[in-house]
Amino acid sequence: MNIAQFDSIIHAPNRLQICSLLVPIEDAEFQLIRDQLGVSDSVLSKHVKQLEDAGYVKQRKEKVNGRLRTWLYLTEAGRRAFEGHVAELMRIVQVSDL
Repeated sequence: MNIAQFDSIIHAPNRLQICSLLVPIEDAEFQLIRDQLGVSDSVLSKHVKQLEDAGYVKQRKEKVNGRLRTWLYLTEAGRRAFEGHVAELMRIVQVSDL
């Protein structure tokens, strides 16, 4: 059971989108996430670094057709934090609907 908790690290729009893209899948290539967000490599790298520092996202690198590719995935802590953050946002929305 997740405890609903607002997470200021995840809440930033790009980081929230990164987590929401990663939560339903095992991993995704860096370029795919970048293209979905419509940001530059450097902007995505900055946000991934903050999520990594929090222990929410990890990267793995592998060669594909001779080129080094970066894959991103949510850690278990990242999944729990995202689920808790979404639950807290839902709670806030429900309270404001009263």
